[in-house]
Amino acid sequence: MSRPGFHLAVPVDDLTEARRFYGGVLGLAEGRSTDSWVDWDFHGHQLVTHLDAERAPAPGATPHGLVDGHRVPVPHFGLLLTVPAFHALVERLRAAGTAFVIEPGVRFAGQPAEQWTTFLHDPAGNALEFKAFADEAQVFAR
Repeated sequence: MSRPGFHLAVPVDDLTEARRFYGGVLGLAEGRSTDSWVDWDFHGHQLVTHLDAERAPAPGATPHGLVDGHRVPVPHFGLLLTVPAFHALVERLRAAGTAFVIEPGVRFAGQPAEQWTTFLHDPAGNALEFKAFADEAQVFAR
């Protein structure tokens, strides 16, 4: 029986920078690797950074959608965290000098979907979102 969760592969143009960001800045544990990819434990899910110098998007080149008055990069990937884990990650990102595409803050304040959220790019230009719902029971509420 396989472990439930997701597997996501993202292109990067420099595995050293991927290790610095995903391992050092985000603090993810490194799994198997070769000279062209690295597996990461993305909070119990498998994230794989694949070396692809021709494909990796440039920072800021990602298209955007409008959400709650913000230009949200799409496509993007990320994690739902608890509120304390979200704030701890934001402090870790700030300490590393991370530039935010959308600064950490509250979206949909006072509404059932109220959430802390932030967007950033990894060194290869992949867009990431991290968020935490004020009420975790509202994650899939309609």
